[in-house]
Amino acid sequence: MWVVTVVFLAAPSRAHASLFHGETLDSIANGISWVVLVIGPIIGIAIFWMVHILPEKIAEKRKHPQAKAIQCVCLLSLCFGGMLWPFAWLWAYTKPVLHKMAYGTDVDESHGHGGEEIIDKEKEIEKLRARVAELEAKKQAGRS
Repeated sequence: MWVVTVVFLAAPSRAHASLFHGETLDSIANGISWVVLVIGPIIGIAIFWMVHILPEKIAEKRKHPQAKAIQCVCLLSLCFGGMLWPFAWLWAYTKPVLHKMAYGTDVDESHGHGGEEIIDKEKEIEKLRARVAELEAKKQAGRS
């Protein structure tokens, strides 16, 4: 019994590394290589980029008064291999004490809220157009 077991264990058997054979195996290997060599790096770069702009997005969301500077640090971090990214992350979460001492608030009210500003500008434009129309009417009346 031992001899038969040893013979079966020692005898070479056919091993199949894949369930595909021939051309199918080559086609699947080509597909995997395209994914690994082309699509993988594109996805990796996109994820790397999204992670590196997180501090900038956090600063905008929290209305940080130094959001533009945090954005610059994020871009510099891309150039320096991510070494400045933790600094930008911490900066985005810090409370700007000196800004509060200087301006009385620790948030930037003008940052990221252009909706009200656009409406105010449109109202101002309408007032100016009305004033121009009024002046042109007076000018025409003066000529007559």
